[in-house]
Parts: sequence; structure tokens; C-alpha cells
Amino acid sequence: MLKLPPLADHSALELPADVRSIVIVGANGAGKSRFAARMAADAAPHAYNISALDALFTRRRPHLSANGQHPSADPIASDLQMLAPEPSSDATEFERLMWRLMRDEMLNLLNYKLHRADRPDLKLHTTKLDEVIATWQDIFPDNRVLIESGQLLFERRDDRHHGDSAPHDPDRYSALKLSAGEKAVIYYLAAISYAPHHATVFVDSPEMFLHPTMMLAVWNRVEAMRPDCTFVYTTHDLDFAASRTSAAIIWVRSFDARQSTWDYSLLPPDAEIPADVYAAILGARKPVLFIEGDARNSIDMKLYSLIFKDFTLKPLGSCNKVIEATRSFNDLSSFHQLDSYGIVDRDRRDAGEVEYLRRKRVMVPDVAEVENILMLEEVVRAVASHCRKDETRVFSHVKKALLSQFGKDLRKQALLHTRHRVKRTMEYRIDGRFTDIASLDRHVHALADEINPRGLYDRFVEEFSRYRAEGDYQSVLRVYNQKSMLPACNVAGLCGLSGKDHYISTILDILRSGSSPNARRITRAIRRCFNLPEETIITPSAK
Repeated sequence: MLKLPPLADHSALELPADVRSIVIVGANGAGKSRFAARMAADAAPHAYNISALDALFTRRRPHLSANGQHPSADPIASDLQMLAPEPSSDATEFERLMWRLMRDEMLNLLNYKLHRADRPDLKLHTTKLDEVIATWQDIFPDNRVLIESGQLLFERRDDRHHGDSAPHDPDRYSALKLSAGEKAVIYYLAAISYAPHHATVFVDSPEMFLHPTMMLAVWNRVEAMRPDCTFVYTTHDLDFAASRTSAAIIWVRSFDARQSTWDYSLLPPDAEIPADVYAAILGARKPVLFIEGDARNSIDMKLYSLIFKDFTLKPLGSCNKVIEATRSFNDLSSFHQLDSYGIVDRDRRDAGEVEYLRRKRVMVPDVAEVENILMLEEVVRAVASHCRKDETRVFSHVKKALLSQFGKDLRKQALLHTRHRVKRTMEYRIDGRFTDIASLDRHVHALADEINPRGLYDRFVEEFSRYRAEGDYQSVLRVYNQKSMLPACNVAGLCGLSGKDHYISTILDILRSGSSPNARRITRAIRRCFNLPEETIITPSAK
């Protein structure tokens, strides 16, 4: 069984007995490579290291075989120098592997010719080269591999025409003219074919040079070629880590060079952890905060990164992904030992839904969506003050415009809230344990009467009308989902700014200033919107 390196107390975790592949992940500088090197040293003499980066581009000493001898020590191989001259001593490992494949192919042919007369039923053995060629052509179906005059040649067929002429004949070229990705695949296939029996194969950066669309297929084929071997991968690639569904995942957090010990954990078996969560684990040195939107274009990331500075932010797109990632991450707290939270828009969630999410560490603001945060009274006033405008006058105009727009959309908004409430209630209340359709039909009809959509709608209309009549600006922001709110209220123009984008960028610029009075006003307002203390965003729980 493979031995794992020591922890700080000099004990070590144990791998499952039947594990065939292991993936080592961790942040840059955490000590992953040293961890793998220690495992390889402890696995000697069964350790077998492969690295496409080293093999393709590093000039090194002649490769040694598994028993420590130079491949050409075989007397027959020495006689083969005329047919396949051995590469020079500074050849790359890739070049030497190509030579070794051809050498073994020629040995097989010589053995066949020498003994065919005495054994008429003798057949040519399938060689390592045969297997490498067949697998490589499966992965690159538009390519062919040829053996001509003792050389391994490649050709690529395509349908391109030169002017009005017929399709040109494919060009043939040596392995040295392949792309880095094509070479990497050949290298992995050839290298694994020479691994000692029952070896532990250590692979550094298995994603190197491989396109994501073929990475899974390549490593599935490599592992299938050697079911007797155990594979240990060190990687930064999230898709690759997620693709090894039966692998043991080791997260290396840190390395103590003086004691030669590591802080690491094993991912619990069968844990469902999405690649997005891996991303947070790999880069996290601080508690993790999952948010909606994307890293480049969404307001969420731009705004929250300036408010929640003590956290590693990870945008996941939809609210459902945020909720699920927060749940998964917290379920694995014993593995990664990091606090994690989520933020989702309130949208049309009622108080019960909001409270449920908050208990699950998913924060929900007291406004409908992130754009509404930019319309908070104190935020509007701070921007107006920053732009040297009368903040009371600016906010008065914004408030009047918002209430007017809400009044026009009031019944539409009430219908949207009714639809949401009916949908959620139906989802929660329908009991799945029915033995016949008649029972289910009665249950659904009873629910329809109980839910009373018309009554719900009338109550929303009444509630929203009261907000408008009383000028309850904050309550309108809590229930009003309307993307056109910012331009419709002309908040940018009232502040002397050119438009919505200018208004948003001004808020972000104010927050970046950090210590200015208006930056503190905006920060306090947004923290209060999440019911958080003004000075401490979230107090990480003790581990």
C-alpha cells in the first residue's frame, strides 16, 4: 500500500486499500510537488515518474531502464545501431522513447525472421509500438502513423484543395514535427508501456499540452493500458481532478520545510464536489464566499470584492449553484478547514425562505437584487455628495421617480410574486408517496383551494399599494425586481454622471478609495443591507 507523507504530529493518513488513482491538489506554494516527491521516494523502487514538460523539452543524460542498465546494453541492440542509431546523450526523453519503440519493433522483426524457418507457425508478436500507434490513431482519427525505412512517420489527411486542383497528397513528417499536444499523447502512451509491472506512476501536470476536449479520453486510455499500475497525479486543472471519479483526492494545504511535514486532508469517499468548489479550495487562503454572476462582467463580483475583502470570492453564475456549492463546501469542512458562505439575490423569496437560506450560511440582502443595492438611500446620497451635488435634492428626485415607476408596475410585480409563491408552495407541499393517480389528483386540487392564488395576488396588490402610498422606499427596493430601475430614476443624471455605467463605476471608484467618508457610508449601508455589523463582515468560526 502507498504510504502518505507525515503530518505535523508525524502521523500519516491512510489511503483506501483498493485505490488505483490519486489526485494531489493545493494552492501554489503549498508543497504539492514536494508531497509527490516524498511519496515517490517512499514508493521506491516501484515509483515511475513521467512528465511531458521534461520529456519534450529537457535535454538529459541517457535514459536508464528499470534495472538501471542502459537500453543498448543488450548485445542484439548494439548490432541494431546500423539500422536505428541511438540518439545522442543529450537527446530528450521523448526522442529516446521514439528510438526505443523502434528498437523493440526491429528486435521483434529480427526474432521473427531468425526463427520462422524452424517454426512455420510462428507469428509476429503485438509490440508496444503497435499498441501506441493504435491508441494514438484512435485519439487522433484524422492522422495516420507509418513505419518506413526504420522511421516512424506521420501524415494528416484533410479536404483542402489548392486552387482548382485535386486534394493534395498528405505530407509525411517525423515525430519531431508533431505539435506539443500530439507529442505529449505519444509520450504518455509510450512511457506507460515501459512502466515496470505494478509500478506506482507519478504524473506531473497531466493536463500539460492537452486540449480539454481530449484530456479525459487520453488519461482513460493510459490507465486502461496498465490496469496493474497505480497513478498519482499532481495537478492544478480542475476539470482533470473532477474527471478522476474513482480517485482519492488529497488537498495539500502547507509544507513545513524545517520539520519535513505537511498539512493535508483526504476528500471523503464519494463526496460530490463540483469543479467550482475545487477552484475555491485550490486558491483559498481566506474564507470562501460564493456569489452569483461571473468574474468579468457581473456587478456582483465588482461590488462584493470591495465590500467582502476578507474573503476569497468565487462567482458561480446562478443562485442554485451558489446554494449548492455553499452546502457542499460546508459539508466538507473537516476536509478543507475553511469557512464558507454564499450570497444570492432576494428576488421574490419570502421571509421564511430567506431565514432558511441564512441558516445555511447563504446571505440574502434586504433588497430584491444586486442592482437595488446601488439604489439604497445612503448609497445614492454618498454618490451625490462625492459628485458635489445636493444629496437631499438628488435622493428626493430618485425616490419620487422610483415610487412612480413602481406604481405603474405594481400589478405586474404582484403577479410575479404570486407565481413564485404558488410554485414554491406546490413544490414543498406535494407529497410524493401516492399509490394511485386519484389520490394525487385529489391532493393537488385541495392544494389549489388551500393556496388560493387570487387571494395571494390581492394581498400582494394591497401590500405593494401601501408601500407606494406611504413612500416606503426601502420596502419597494426589497420587493421590486426591475433591471431598468437605475436609468429610469435618472440617478446618474441627477449626480452629474453620463449614465448607468458611469454611476456604477463611480460607486466602485469611491469604494476603492477605502478610507474616504463616502466610501465608509456606502460600505456601512451595504453591510446593513445584509444585517451585518458595520466593522466585522462575518466572524469566521473557530476550527
